[in-house]
Amino acid sequence: MGATDQDDRAERIAMIRGSAASVAPRTGDLRRIRALRFQRPGFDRPIWQTMCDLGWPGLRLSEDRGGSALGVAEFCAIAEELGAALVPEPLIEAALAANFLTGDTIADVLAGHTIVLPAWQERANTLPAPAHDTVTDGKRVSGRKIFIPAAAGADAFVVTTRAGPVLVTKDAPGLTLTLDATQDGGHFGTLTLSDTPCRPLEGDPAPALEEATLATAAYLLGVMERAFAMTLDYLKTRKQFGRPIGSFQSLQHRAVDLSVQIALTRASVEAAAVTLDDAAPLATRIAAVSRAKARASAAAMLVTRQAIQLHGGIGYTDEYDVGLFLRKAMVLANLYGSPALHRARYAATDADEEEAA
Repeated sequence: MGATDQDDRAERIAMIRGSAASVAPRTGDLRRIRALRFQRPGFDRPIWQTMCDLGWPGLRLSEDRGGSALGVAEFCAIAEELGAALVPEPLIEAALAANFLTGDTIADVLAGHTIVLPAWQERANTLPAPAHDTVTDGKRVSGRKIFIPAAAGADAFVVTTRAGPVLVTKDAPGLTLTLDATQDGGHFGTLTLSDTPCRPLEGDPAPALEEATLATAAYLLGVMERAFAMTLDYLKTRKQFGRPIGSFQSLQHRAVDLSVQIALTRASVEAAAVTLDDAAPLATRIAAVSRAKARASAAAMLVTRQAIQLHGGIGYTDEYDVGLFLRKAMVLANLYGSPALHRARYAATDADEEEAA
C-alpha cells in the first residue's frame, strides 16, 4: 500500500470514528446501556436503524450488493468505538450474517427492516469455524446451535450446516429458541431445529468468522481503553493523605503496565486487520487473527479487573460504571474462541508454516 493509499485509509478511519460518536460517544454516560440490561431483546431498534442508515452492517459488502466495500481495518475501527461505549446492538454478528444474503433479504437487512444473525457454534469454546453436525437437504434443517448473541432480537438466522449455510426465519415451524442471561445483562440464544423449513445460501463461513473474531478483539480493545481512561481520571481526582492517589509511585507503575497491555493489543489488532485486507496466505491470516484475539481477551480481563481494584471499594459496586466494562469483558473473552484456544491455534499454524517451509 502506497503513502497516498495509507493517507486515504487513515482519513476514512478517522471519519468512521467520528460518525460513531453519534451512536457511541466515548465520553458519554451509560444510562442507556444500564436501562437495556436484562431486558429483551437487549438493544434499541431505533439505534439499530441509525447504524443501518450509517451503512455499518454493509460496510464490508461490495457496492453491487448495497455495501460500502471498505476494509477490515475500517470495520475494526467501528467495533472499537462500540466497545468503548459498551454498545449492545449486534453489529458484528449482523455483518457476519450479511455475507451470505442476497436480493430482497440483504436489502431489508441493510435498510434496517430485518435483523439476521448467524448461528454457527455447536460446542462450547470451539475454534472460529463452523461445526458440521447440523444437516439439511436444502429444504429443511435439523440441528442445534448455541451461544448466539442478542438472539431475541433476530428476525431470522443464517445457520451453518454440513452442506453450507441456510436461512431460517424465527417463526418457522420446528424452531425453538431459548435464552440464557449473561454477566453483562445481555443474553445468548440456543437454537434447536427439527425439520425446520429453510432456504439454502451460498458462501464459505470461515472467512467471515475470522473477520468477526478480529472485530470482537477490536471491541474488547475499546472496552479496555475506556475502562483505563476512567481509572486514570479517578486516580487524578481521588485524594488520600492530602494528595491525588495517582501520585503514588506504586499505582503509577500499575497504570503503566496496563497502558502497555493496551498498546500491545492495539498493535496486534491493527496488524491483523492489515493482514486480512492485504489477502495474505490463509495460514498467515489465521495466525494474525488468533494472536489478536488471544491478546485482546487476556488483556481486557486484566485491564478491567485492575480498573476495579484501582477504584477501591466503589469499583466493586454495581452502581459504579467501571464494573460494566469487566462484565462485558467476561462475556466476550471466550466468544469466538478463548485465549487458550487461540494460543493453541496460533502455535499450530506457526508449526504448519515451518513444516511447509
